[in-house]
Amino acid sequence: MPYPVEPMLAVPGELPSARDHYGLEVKWDGIRALIHLDGGVRVTGRHGAEYTRRYPEISGFGIKNAVIDGEVVALDPRGRPSFIRLQHRMHLTDPEPAMLKRYPVTYLPFDLLYLDGMPLFDLPYRDRRALLDELDIGAPPYFPGASDLLTATSEQGLEGVVAKRLDSPYRPGVRSPWWVKVKNLTTREVVIGGWKPGKGRRAGGIGSLLMGVFTERGLTYVGHVGTGFTEPVLDDLYAMLRPLEVPHSPFENPVPWRNRWVRPDLVGEVAYTMWTDEQRLRHPVWRGLRPDKLPAEVTR
Repeated sequence: MPYPVEPMLAVPGELPSARDHYGLEVKWDGIRALIHLDGGVRVTGRHGAEYTRRYPEISGFGIKNAVIDGEVVALDPRGRPSFIRLQHRMHLTDPEPAMLKRYPVTYLPFDLLYLDGMPLFDLPYRDRRALLDELDIGAPPYFPGASDLLTATSEQGLEGVVAKRLDSPYRPGVRSPWWVKVKNLTTREVVIGGWKPGKGRRAGGIGSLLMGVFTERGLTYVGHVGTGFTEPVLDDLYAMLRPLEVPHSPFENPVPWRNRWVRPDLVGEVAYTMWTDEQRLRHPVWRGLRPDKLPAEVTR
């Protein structure tokens, strides 16, 4: 059985015009995870990240030999995925029972890659989904490409949809146009290069984070984000960033203010309205850290 399997990735874009060739899935606002079942349960993320102890709620579904692809989510009281709630669990390698109870996670499977000794990578998406549905393990449904799923996700405050070609194979580690992610929110990953010291109630801590993306010139400053945080999140970020401090700016372009600089090791996600003419993110709002992403992947 293949282990670990690198997940196949989607490209950002708009809903394909030939929608009858696609199935639409809800884009879940969580962390990608693959379950490897071979006499036990092993859970991995991108780049082989080990998640097994981090999310003990993920079970084997009564299946002995399979590889399943899906998303780890934390649901809010209305049953919607909450990336903010998931933040409380993402960095706990061995969560205590109190955290498991307060911030439980759910696994939402959406693809089947291996079953009972047979690799399924070359099967069309529609056939892999049919086999997955036969397992009856709670896989959310997918819909014909002509459905109004994107509108429905927008009305329910969900992130968007993923359109997958019905005849597409599964290509581990490949970002393929066979899968297209269509978002209701404009979000992107950023690399943290430092922070602006806080004032008032944030004095002595983080006022805002300095964001960058990698270009051919190096790490390029694209703005700062100071909204979307809770006090516990700011405290956690401060504890993580302090050990990464460096004396000089990691950005290749000038950054205003007197700042604290860090090694660009951490990736976060923000929502924003647009890029400005100065190549800054306008009205960014912090959504959380993305430990499943590598800084080198965060490009303009």
